Amino acid sequence: MTTNAAHHLAQVNIARLKAPLDSPLLRDFTEALDPVNATADGADGFVWRLQSDSGNATDVPVLGDDWLIINMSVWRGLPSLTAFMYTGRHRELLKRRHEWFERVGEAMAALWWVADGHRPTVAEAEERLLHLREHGPTPYAFDLRTTFDPHGRRN
Repeated sequence: MTTNAAHHLAQVNIARLKAPLDSPLLRDFTEALDPVNATADGADGFVWRLQSDSGNATDVPVLGDDWLIINMSVWRGLPSLTAFMYTGRHRELLKRRHEWFERVGEAMAALWWVADGHRPTVAEAEERLLHLREHGPTPYAFDLRTTFDPHGRRN
């Protein structure tokens, strides 16, 4: 997937907690949030991420479910997003996700292209994720396995 200066790649992923965020079960996860977010903020290709006053987005409501947490960010393209996702501390946390989050059979992450300068809303992210769940990967909302370029062409 190529990078297009007029477009950036938005991503949303949600997760269903196994326990409250302040529980001992999630301590390693919550203690890693600030360092991992700082790494993302400084990563090559990083543009923006959703955050509340807490500095992360764990208290931002999503899909009307108190047990779901959301992560949403914008990147210059897929190479920069995947470079961050699959290296360093984020990769370590990714390997441990099943300790903290329920396994869910439906799509919990979606990607889509946004115009340079656009910051997606939670409502927009919910819409894209639900579209992916209902229709599978399309240029409107896709996943890491089936990607599209900013012009809607499948990669």
